[in-house]
Amino acid sequence: MPAAVASEVGLPPLTAIRQFDTFRLIPSRFADVEDSVLASISNGDQHLSDLFDLENATNGRLQAEFAGLSGIGVDELVFGIPNFRIINGSFAYPHPAGSRFNDGERGAWYCSWDIKTALAEVIFHKTVEYAEIEYFDDSVTYRAFLADFNAPFHDLRGSIEHLACLDPNSYIQSQSLAAGLLSTGSLGVIFASVRRSGGINLACFRPALVGNVRKGDAFRMTWTGSTTPAVERIQG
Repeated sequence: MPAAVASEVGLPPLTAIRQFDTFRLIPSRFADVEDSVLASISNGDQHLSDLFDLENATNGRLQAEFAGLSGIGVDELVFGIPNFRIINGSFAYPHPAGSRFNDGERGAWYCSWDIKTALAEVIFHKTVEYAEIEYFDDSVTYRAFLADFNAPFHDLRGSIEHLACLDPNSYIQSQSLAAGLLSTGSLGVIFASVRRSGGINLACFRPALVGNVRKGDAFRMTWTGSTTPAVERIQG
């Protein structure tokens, strides 16, 4: 177990983690798009890197798109690495209402220590969507993305002071804490899953820390009249 160290008063303690193979699930319609057409015309890794540098320097649409975002600057995003668009997208296109540890202007990379917890998180939110329209007959496919982390994060596990941040029905306190942490330069938050007992999640605030991102298996979730879907793993 990594050792926790004291942080500033009022903030959760910092825990240095070295966690490999974390899981994030993304709708397959976004996940199965190749990173760049440049890959098909490059003559090797160095050539591809040079092409990415050229693309990023001359792509006016990309610069305008991200420069206009108030929550994150283009200087914080990552380019020229595998799945960089998947990484950037999680920060540049948050849900308008935000999520547990981010607001509607700046996203975060949410992931889980294990696939069961990642599935529980997605299933919960999809089920809420279906409940709002009273429709439980649908099938959706999500792709798992694995990532590695090696950095100190603020750790809410076991924190009595910050229990309100794990309110299953409200993001008010957690978004407030996240805003404060961002202002201090925090890298992100480790927290117990609200949707699966014993599960652990991470909300990483910094794109550059999302390491070695690669595709995993896909999962099809099918609702057939019940709030509990059938889950099918699709390998490859």
